[in-house]
Amino acid sequence: MTSGTTADMRLIIVSGLSGSGKSVALDALEDMGFYCIDNIPVALLGGLINQPIESRDALYKNMAVGVDARNQATNLESLPDLLHSLKNQGVRYEIVFLHAEDQVLLKRYRETRRPHPLRTGNMSLLDAILKERELLGSITCSADLVIDTTNTSIYELRESLSNRIGTHEQAGLSIQIESFGFKHGIPFDADFVFDVRCLPNPYWEIKLRPLDGRDEAVQKFLAGHDITGIMYMDIINFLHNRIPEHLEHKRNYLTIAIGCTGGQHRSVYLVEKIVGELQKDYPNVIIRHNELPAATLSDDKPTTIA
Repeated sequence: MTSGTTADMRLIIVSGLSGSGKSVALDALEDMGFYCIDNIPVALLGGLINQPIESRDALYKNMAVGVDARNQATNLESLPDLLHSLKNQGVRYEIVFLHAEDQVLLKRYRETRRPHPLRTGNMSLLDAILKERELLGSITCSADLVIDTTNTSIYELRESLSNRIGTHEQAGLSIQIESFGFKHGIPFDADFVFDVRCLPNPYWEIKLRPLDGRDEAVQKFLAGHDITGIMYMDIINFLHNRIPEHLEHKRNYLTIAIGCTGGQHRSVYLVEKIVGELQKDYPNVIIRHNELPAATLSDDKPTTIA
């Protein structure tokens, strides 16, 4: 046994849609040193947490529990009150919610041939997914960190959790800045979304088309237009004003998405510049390019991350 206080305990509640990667997330957290328990009934969560609080055993300093739609609806509705009670006891908790698009979830279930936990009788798989979204709606709204695994492999999900939650205590706010293409859809996990499709598009320059916003030729092209600098400063000024507000409210995570048409040139260029600027003031800034090869889900990567 070791001495300590409830403030020494860190609790991660992992929730999300079936097939979105909850098991992978819990495995990753276990590898990071968290004591993990999956599919805990919400009604038992309070008692589960009280035991390590009373024992002050270092084994439970970092805990992660899986809470999902297999709970009864009334139990899920009681979760906010339970978390408020834990907060009053000094327990630091974070909710991580995993999400994926319906069609991707359908594909994953077809590949694994696993039954959906809410599917009964003649209910279709899609109806079961929609029912699950409804049941978990309150948890989604309360989540500190939402991770969209639609275009994410097992390895990328593990890396994302490692970068954002980490194996050690990190001071301040974890900020992720990501580029994306509007033609692929807006990232579900974004807190702020900026549209930079008004900038000149390097795609229409034949020599620049196969390159991306990290290449010098593309950077020179975009930097040569005044509107690019104006857009950059508008976004930087906005973030410098808003980020302190998130720090004041003790937010743990902030996700900022910059989008152009394809997510290859303009958004990538601005994300790289913005990250470089914000890292001067905030140590925990993470970069992600959703549409570039290193960040996309290719055919030879696992899709069954449930």
